[in-house]
Amino acid sequence: MRMYDLIMKKRNGGTLSREEIEYMIAEYTAGRIPDYQMSAMMMAVYFRGMDPEETAALTMAMAHSGDMMDLSGIAGVKVDKHSTGGVGDKTSIALAPMAAACGVKIAKMSGRGLGHTGGTIDKLESFAGFDTGISEEHFIRQVNEIGLSIMGQTADVAPADKKLYALRDVTATVDNLSLIASSIMSKKLASGADAIVLDVKTGSGAFMKTEEDAFALAREMVTLGNRAGRKTIAVVSDMDQPLGRAVGNALEVKEAVATLRGEGPEDFTRLCKTLGTYMLVAGGAAEGEQEAERKIARAIEDGSALKKLAQFVEAQGGDPEMVYDTSRLPQASIIENIVSEREGYVEKIDCEEIGICSLLLGGGRETKESGIDLAVGLILHKKVGDYVKAGEPLAVIHANDRERLTMAKERFLGAYHFGDTPVQPNALIRGVVRE
Repeated sequence: MRMYDLIMKKRNGGTLSREEIEYMIAEYTAGRIPDYQMSAMMMAVYFRGMDPEETAALTMAMAHSGDMMDLSGIAGVKVDKHSTGGVGDKTSIALAPMAAACGVKIAKMSGRGLGHTGGTIDKLESFAGFDTGISEEHFIRQVNEIGLSIMGQTADVAPADKKLYALRDVTATVDNLSLIASSIMSKKLASGADAIVLDVKTGSGAFMKTEEDAFALAREMVTLGNRAGRKTIAVVSDMDQPLGRAVGNALEVKEAVATLRGEGPEDFTRLCKTLGTYMLVAGGAAEGEQEAERKIARAIEDGSALKKLAQFVEAQGGDPEMVYDTSRLPQASIIENIVSEREGYVEKIDCEEIGICSLLLGGGRETKESGIDLAVGLILHKKVGDYVKAGEPLAVIHANDRERLTMAKERFLGAYHFGDTPVQPNALIRGVVRE
């Protein structure tokens, strides 16, 4: 078998067999196929596409390119959750304790943020001492004991995807449906969970800008998960404006804690409850969606979800008292209002621009080597549909550097668009894909 022949086959519109795809991924991971040949293959795939069988074969080949986590030592159904990312998306920090408090076993691997989207691992490190670099033994023991653990992704899980994504990132071959779906699902399948709930974002702050593309990706990933024997459900949700009101690591943690107290923003709370409902059903902790909704509401009301977050933080070396007193989380030295320069209804927010504001403040990473300031970010006072008077605060900005604050403030004001007539924000939940 020669890589040259496979490139030509795909370039000419042919279908690659499972054996050919397995050969290609194994040889590339081992360094025996050079980057220039794999770049040619990725461009051929970008233009010619892959059918469902090819996509499934690619996903499984990448999943099996490294360690497949064995979670059989955890009693019960293990449920994982994945979001395609967005601005203000701190969902896992509130959702995982909610679901675990209701009896679902949450065994999750997460990553750090790169660019304007924040990573769950970065946000959790707002808790002093919190450690996601735990061993697999610790991970399994902790899920058995308290029902919840989140660990950092290891280099041994789906290494082919890591290598391939870095190549796609610099060869303009990222945005192909089969390649996106196989990248996400190879890591999820290698992580070992029995069921997977996906939150697929759509809108200006999401990777999939249109609802049509988001549903297409959701269907592709649900198909891949179910074909691999994992119960998989996808929720398509709005990211045309930031989720909740907090954008920035420690600020988002505070909002997640407030949500577990029953005091969170309406949109963020609703998304957590929706995703949690499907996690409970998938994990066998509820017989149907209505029972699942009641259980999640009760876990918030009786404080068990908040207590579960504190247990989780303590089990991974963090300070649980910071859960109950969020004033002890990292705080910025400069806190100022950003006021509106005009009057009217907020018609639109360029969501990605708000994420870039947090990045400019130091709350995100320009490169993988960049440091991150956990304290900085923004709290939005006005969102789409709200009426604003000139001079009224649109947001509060949290910064540790005057120059960065000035840059972020200018960018922020350009992200808000106003009109003279009332507008309705998009529906938060666009739909659910089950099969």
